[in-house]
Amino acid sequence: MSEIERNKDIARQFIENMSNNNVAAILDSYDDDVKIYTMGNTLISGVVNKTQAREFAGQVLNSFPKGIKFVIHNLTAEGDRVAIEAESFADHVSGKYYNNKYHFFMRLKNGKVTELKEYMDTEMVTEVLCGGQKRQ
Repeated sequence: MSEIERNKDIARQFIENMSNNNVAAILDSYDDDVKIYTMGNTLISGVVNKTQAREFAGQVLNSFPKGIKFVIHNLTAEGDRVAIEAESFADHVSGKYYNNKYHFFMRLKNGKVTELKEYMDTEMVTEVLCGGQKRQ
């Protein structure tokens, strides 16, 4: 299997682990020096490392009592990079429906994610995940 195909498989498994709320597997896919970027200016935006992600990932995924389903629409890979277009479907703990669209950019090395960038509809994140609260 080529490096590109292996990286695509890792990306697919990562999205599946998010759909299955498998925080342990998500964290295991990260390199120890990973940088995880959540774009925008929402309350959950910023850059975190693996230790910070350990606390953060479960909080976000657990805010969907029936789980969150991710569907990959497109996946492209070249070298150590994978680009994923995806969509989520879920009922949030607030009672609001959460249907967001994403672009994930992954960089991998030795089968581990070294960089993850998440682009999404930040207005939806603010409205549903952050209860309408914005950064001051």
